[in-house]
Amino acid sequence: MTTPHRDGPLNHWVFTLSCVDSPGIVHAVSGAIVESRGNITESQQFQSADTGRFFMRVQVESPAGREEFESALRPVVERWDMTWHLDAVGRPLRTLVLASTAGHCVNDLLFRQRAGQLPVEIPLVLSNHGGLRDLVDFYGVPFEASAVTNADEKAAFEQRVLDAVDEHDIELVVLARYMQILSPELCDALAGRCINIHHSFLPGFKGANPYRQAHARGVKLIGATAHFVTSDLDEGPIIEQNVVRVDHSRSVAELVAIGQDEESRTLTQAVKWFAERRVLLDGARTIIFR
Repeated sequence: MTTPHRDGPLNHWVFTLSCVDSPGIVHAVSGAIVESRGNITESQQFQSADTGRFFMRVQVESPAGREEFESALRPVVERWDMTWHLDAVGRPLRTLVLASTAGHCVNDLLFRQRAGQLPVEIPLVLSNHGGLRDLVDFYGVPFEASAVTNADEKAAFEQRVLDAVDEHDIELVVLARYMQILSPELCDALAGRCINIHHSFLPGFKGANPYRQAHARGVKLIGATAHFVTSDLDEGPIIEQNVVRVDHSRSVAELVAIGQDEESRTLTQAVKWFAERRVLLDGARTIIFR
């Protein structure tokens, strides 16, 4: 993304990094930015006492193009053996959505993407049911549905996911209430770029009708958790969580509606942070630069 400047257009870059913590990192990064004629517009950093790693996210306006900026950063990156990423601020992230029968999360993602509130580009929605076709068609997004009722169909669907990732240069896969367990092989292939959403009752209320189970037990809190997908079911690094208080007066239908609102809000927020390069992994947890 570029912005006008009296000396010509400015590129707006976002640079994220993680490395073993040691003195001098911020000074070195700042020096590289100065070398590339950059001006810092946003900067955040964090030292993890648990893992001994340092994390940083910085946005920079500079007339330097990618090649020049990367050239200035390269000595710093190599000296500290950094895991790093450079991108243009606001560039829409190419995102594949997986769905089943529930439409609330899919609708929220597609609506906010169309409204310009979510920096993603969604070239395709894949589903193991055909019921959301009309909803997805409304937003003008291609939709494909394939049944997943046995091992062969599951393998074929997951291969289609991998093919779509390659075909559309997908950078993020979102499980928008996709109600199938991904194979360990697919989890590994999508490691660090696949986000799931589920209600907050786990592991207490598993299986069908969790809100009815919650109602029967008189729960007082309803929420949702968005996390990275790993082969450990629903145990990947957490990106975002939300919760709302309820009481005995709420019916099952009301609990479902409240829960779906929280799921939509939580998943969209997690996707937005990821697309803005605000989510960094620190072992089994995440660093979120809001």
